[in-house]
Amino acid sequence: MRREDDDDFELEKRGYPVLVEAARLIIDHQLAEGKTIQEIVTDPDWLISVVRKKLEMEQEVPDDEVYFFDRGVPDSIAYYKLNDTAIDDEFKKALAAVKYKKVFLLDLIDFVNDEARSETPEAARKLHQLIREAYESEGYELIQVPVLPVAERVDFILERL
Repeated sequence: MRREDDDDFELEKRGYPVLVEAARLIIDHQLAEGKTIQEIVTDPDWLISVVRKKLEMEQEVPDDEVYFFDRGVPDSIAYYKLNDTAIDDEFKKALAAVKYKKVFLLDLIDFVNDEARSETPEAARKLHQLIREAYESEGYELIQVPVLPVAERVDFILERL
């Protein structure tokens, strides 16, 4: 669930399009259909369905415009590792199909758990480290974004485009 104090909301207010998190779209849709979060994330097709959705969404983005992605395809590497799942050929093809001009990794802030997000602070830190490693393993140089008030974080990002 996006809030007005989210970085992506601030980016949109400033006129930049933001591609929302694919996993959140899937989760929200399936929760609305009556599934529980446990049923969703334990489905054997859960991880690859997120990769497919991300790739589908990203392929619709024009190459000549600046877009921000809440999560990119390489983020899923972290989730695969966290779930001790092997990366299959379909996922490898998805990784090969994307290339990002810049990757910003935002330092963790406190977050509020909800029906779709239930990580402990320790799990969130582990996932954050796995995401860092995922992008680095794909050859990306990460731009670390410090914890700042939302408007300042967005300024920091825009100054480094």
